[in-house]
Amino acid sequence: MNPKHPSIYFWLPADIWPHPFPEKADTFITRRGFDSWVTQTYLRLREAGFDCQKANEIPDEGIIIAYRDFLPYDFKPNPRQLCVCIKGDKNPNPYAQIHITHNLVESQSPNLKVQSITHDYQLLWGPRYYIPHWPQPGLIPRDLARGERIENIAYYGNPYNLAPELRQPQWNEFVQSLGMNWIVEQQRDRWHDYRQVDIVVAVRSFTDKTDYPWKPASKLFNSWRAETPAILGVESAFQGERKSHLDYLEVRSCSELKNALKRLKDDPTLYRAMQENGRQRAQEIEIPQMVARWQHFLLNVAVPAYEKWCSQNSVERHLYFLTRTLALKASRVQKTMLGYLID
Repeated sequence: MNPKHPSIYFWLPADIWPHPFPEKADTFITRRGFDSWVTQTYLRLREAGFDCQKANEIPDEGIIIAYRDFLPYDFKPNPRQLCVCIKGDKNPNPYAQIHITHNLVESQSPNLKVQSITHDYQLLWGPRYYIPHWPQPGLIPRDLARGERIENIAYYGNPYNLAPELRQPQWNEFVQSLGMNWIVEQQRDRWHDYRQVDIVVAVRSFTDKTDYPWKPASKLFNSWRAETPAILGVESAFQGERKSHLDYLEVRSCSELKNALKRLKDDPTLYRAMQENGRQRAQEIEIPQMVARWQHFLLNVAVPAYEKWCSQNSVERHLYFLTRTLALKASRVQKTMLGYLID
């Protein structure tokens, strides 16, 4: 049994919840991001015996877990509401007391610089807490019967998120010269299937200097769970998860990518070591560990924050909202100036 704590709600508008509502998380598969964060989290915690509720309307009091896309931008929590905003890759909500991010580095950096005029990455809006995505449902690992064969190199995702150099005929010709196949898997209904894939490649850009602090490490997590070594670009989400050189090979240029492919093809010992390392790292992000993360966050972060918020007087709350409003205005001015300089 959980110790007594304030009411905890997972909130989505009534017409957004899935219909019919799933009975079990393991049978619930969706492509909607908010379902992965809100619906699945509620189901997983409920199945673990954790005391929480789902809500169709924003409750008048308690801890409210809300997805950024549906949380009104001008929503100001009352003296008995703590708003936990699941930010994803969107701008923060100005008045939510806590944000959940899916990038470890984003949660650790107090003064992230603005990387784009369309996103606000300063996150001046208070505490950020990192929780990874739930494991991709139905993921099928690499077929063990493939052994040490390295033939199929794959990218999973939308082609526009792939470095331009890797969309050119010359890249495909190079891969073929190594006796391998280059696969761009853009069909969403196949993003879970790694049976015939030997190496995963994911590079957004070789020239963009941003480290993508708003993006998750999902491709890395999937490669671990699929027991398929990954060659990845420079992204903060990947770097934040990295504990050893066996987690993935990082490349900063097309020539480095070519060398990494040759290295994995020519060094079976390295390939097997990366597979074994992936099996070990994948255990950190399996469902029981993720349930424990959520429970820890709610009981040890959200509940104390709720109690602190409720104990504040009207002057303290007024200063809180005033500070957030001023930060929002300053952010808008900065983005306007950045846009002016770019133009």
